[in-house]
Amino acid sequence: MPMPRTQEMIYTLEVGKGVKVVKLIAFFLILATVTVFYDLQSYKNFNNPEAMDAAQVARNLARGEGFTTESITPLALHLVGEKLGAAARLGHAPQPDLNNPPVYPLVLAGLMKVLPFNYDMDLGFWFYQPEFLIAMFNQALFFLTVWLVFRLTRKLFDEPAAWVTAIVLLGSDLLWQFSVSGLPTMLLMLIFTGLLWCLVKLEEGGRDAERPAGWFVRWAMLTGLVAGLGALTRYSFGWLMLPALLFLALFLERRRGLVCGLSLLTFLVVVTPWLARNYAVSGTFLGLRGYVLQEGTMAFPEARLERSLTPDESKLEPRDYVRKFLVNLGDMARNDLPKLGGGSWVAAFFLPALFLPLRSQALQRLRVFVVPGLLLLVVVEALGRTHLSTDNPGLNGENLLVLLTPAIFMFGVGMFYVVLSQRELPIPELGTLLTAIFAVIACGPMLLNFLPPRTVPITYPPYYPPWIQESARLFTPDELLMSDMPWAVAWYGDRSCVWAPVHVGNPLKNPPDTANSFYSVNDEQQTVSGLLLSPLTTNVRFLKELLQGKDYDWSRFAADMLINRSLPTRFPLQNCRIRYLPAGMLLLADRARWNEQTPSAPTPEEFDTAHKPGVKAPPEPLIKPLQPPTQQPFTPAKPLGQ
Repeated sequence: MPMPRTQEMIYTLEVGKGVKVVKLIAFFLILATVTVFYDLQSYKNFNNPEAMDAAQVARNLARGEGFTTESITPLALHLVGEKLGAAARLGHAPQPDLNNPPVYPLVLAGLMKVLPFNYDMDLGFWFYQPEFLIAMFNQALFFLTVWLVFRLTRKLFDEPAAWVTAIVLLGSDLLWQFSVSGLPTMLLMLIFTGLLWCLVKLEEGGRDAERPAGWFVRWAMLTGLVAGLGALTRYSFGWLMLPALLFLALFLERRRGLVCGLSLLTFLVVVTPWLARNYAVSGTFLGLRGYVLQEGTMAFPEARLERSLTPDESKLEPRDYVRKFLVNLGDMARNDLPKLGGGSWVAAFFLPALFLPLRSQALQRLRVFVVPGLLLLVVVEALGRTHLSTDNPGLNGENLLVLLTPAIFMFGVGMFYVVLSQRELPIPELGTLLTAIFAVIACGPMLLNFLPPRTVPITYPPYYPPWIQESARLFTPDELLMSDMPWAVAWYGDRSCVWAPVHVGNPLKNPPDTANSFYSVNDEQQTVSGLLLSPLTTNVRFLKELLQGKDYDWSRFAADMLINRSLPTRFPLQNCRIRYLPAGMLLLADRARWNEQTPSAPTPEEFDTAHKPGVKAPPEPLIKPLQPPTQQPFTPAKPLGQ
């Protein structure tokens, strides 16, 4: 007798295929709820130069302007000028982007073509809509990565381990921070997970004597393609091709030479055109990223190399590279390696999983890729660290170890289940309880984000988007600005902006002191119509940086103006916007382009007060309006001892 339809539906939901459907619906509802709460409670606007730089290049791509940039680095001016000559000077042609590999800007450009991006801000600014859309897109990439890791873990372990791995990944506070940072880390993590899939499939196929040669060709080419896309998202990712080839050479029992050769060939075919483009416009294969070894050395501390129009690389010695490597390696050993996997407790199970036997042969073999990859990325990151890692510790594009989080969590959860299976529990339900406790502890830092107080999305200091956009829009698109944060001016203001060179310069000296300075750009490239200095320059330490620092000419320039309340004589930009001074922002222009009586975005203090009920407004700052220029020529202070 046929079962009634109602009973059939109940049976399907309780023990049939409907059980999985109900679980998936419940999981997605929980995930959507967590995402909404996180974005409401902890979302912040971009705080990383790399994120803003990639976004403004993507906008140029979406407008059909190619891989050009409005955030101009003095070192890039030098490289392009050496290769292309006077035709590449500012104002003559769009500046080619030498800072970003192409994949992430291309992906963002496609997103900007599809979604309604609004680049204008109103006076009631809360968050920047384009940044929020980019964050939502990166969160979608994050969830896609979790889904791939779930499937891979289920393939190598079982379904319970796959669910726990997915939960602890979704409970990683660091990964959520990366998801809203605007950095390409989520895309890179997805590519890394895809590379794991390719290696596992090839290892599996190597043990199957019936797999045809065409199958190996397809997966080998896919492996090279995935690794190539990773290298064109972050150049340093390309180093993972070496442990991938090692894995294939050791464990591929059939078609070893074919797969290794074809994977490497595909990888080279993918990356070569872009490297050739870089060389054609700058004489370097990696653009500015090819100089990360020199950055952060004794000869070029902090960002001095990028801010140099005529860098003198003869100062570099081999011991400079050794010192940089050892200093950064020590810092990583103390801070980054103990926080492997985002500081999650799951990483504690990862280390024994590297030495103890696991149930899956494929997973045991995968360690030969993960461990050399980890060691290689430690070396690459230690040598390639720049000021970006110092400015935003942990949450920056140079953090390569975070890319291994899916593999670390997969091994860690697998090891947890190995330990749990060896325990004789009095009741089976106790194992479920211990697993739940394990997951809650792993997700603890993430769960704390849902507690008050609510995070203010403004990342001030130094970035206050309304004022940055307001300042930049005072100038026309064909005029040139200079700033200590050109990436922010280019992204929020959509104006060409050059990074302030190391020195202010003094043309009144005999002989004139104008090399590597404001005047090198203003006199030899294009007239600078405006100068915007932020707390990156004005909020520096008094003794070590303001008085003694060799690379803090602009800080002394700003301090002289704020203390003496006067503008330097004969400096081309003689008009200052007073409203910005209390917030530590200095806007100088060739003429008064603003009306102080016109309604403007609130100050950061007013914004903060408006969104924190019960907080009294801060007292009025004691900065008076600037006086007319003095008759004495402006001479930046020299470091002590000179």
